[in-house]
Amino acid sequence: MTDQVMAAIDGSQFAEGVCDYAAWASLALNAPLTFVHVVDNRAQVPGEQNLSGNLRFGAREQLMKELSELDEQRAKVNREQGKHMLEAAKARAVEDGVNDPSTRQLNGTLVETLVELEKDVRLLVVGKRGETAHQASGHLGSNLERVVREMHRPILMVPKIFKRPEKILIAFDGSKTALKGVEMLARSPLFTSTECRVLIVGADTAENRSQLDWALSTLREAGHQAEGHIRAGEVDEALHGYAKEHSIDLLVMGAYGHSRIRHMLVGSTTTAMLRGSRIPVLILR
Repeated sequence: MTDQVMAAIDGSQFAEGVCDYAAWASLALNAPLTFVHVVDNRAQVPGEQNLSGNLRFGAREQLMKELSELDEQRAKVNREQGKHMLEAAKARAVEDGVNDPSTRQLNGTLVETLVELEKDVRLLVVGKRGETAHQASGHLGSNLERVVREMHRPILMVPKIFKRPEKILIAFDGSKTALKGVEMLARSPLFTSTECRVLIVGADTAENRSQLDWALSTLREAGHQAEGHIRAGEVDEALHGYAKEHSIDLLVMGAYGHSRIRHMLVGSTTTAMLRGSRIPVLILR
């Protein structure tokens, strides 16, 4: 199934947000919705230790047999839990108005599995943290960071609670990705009737003014109410501050560009930027 909204589901507290945002996107885009749960039986249980090397041969052999049986039992439990998660996600999406969402349970690692599926994906929806991520409120799982770096489809990272986006903020840097992103957003049914804000983080130069004017004209010609600003400062602080000041519901940014936003997203600040966001972030490629 091509051109679909795909939502990665796990047992984290972000699962309901993933369901609701995925349903919203599916309906807005008139695209099929598929929920995916990846069972990674190679992942070690937190706190699990390998003690076999400390045992004599006979005891070690018995322990290895018991561990193998436990692994089989755990894999079975993981599959059953995953099926229940997918059933619950499908039921929630149907309640949200989606007609016949699909479910898939696959074995493997999350990142590699999603990369293999991306040719059929129009939009990937993921939670800010995964099931195995640390529970501190600011933590961002390593899986999500790798997904952002390796996927070549738009990714919507969502919080725990759904809020229909009515005001969106576009982080604009004049890059090829940003230009393409504005044109895509201007005509996307995902953002019909939304108020658009465009923010350039940098100096108030003639070039930046020209780029901002182009972005606003493109959005307004497509029927959007649009406003734009240029603000100096650090990229992540400027974006988060602006979003809070203007009650923004969703942040849109490109994963690659030529300015400081590019260096931010391919460097160590990627995690800090996504970690600090309390609203959904749509990452364009």
